[in-house]
Amino acid sequence: MLGWIVRILFAIAAPITALFVARDALNFGLIQTIVTMLLVTGLVGLVAAFSGRDRQAPR
Repeated sequence: MLGWIVRILFAIAAPITALFVARDALNFGLIQTIVTMLLVTGLVGLVAAFSGRDRQAPR
């Protein structure tokens, strides 16, 4: 299951990376991994921001 999530994130990161680096460049895989880590960090940040949101709401 975790492998599916990683594949989906790599599939999303590939076109984003291709905007900045040619697909046949030697460092494409490395930069794609960095973009994937940035996507994971952003996703975790969004989940953390929205999970604590309801507890701080005024009543």
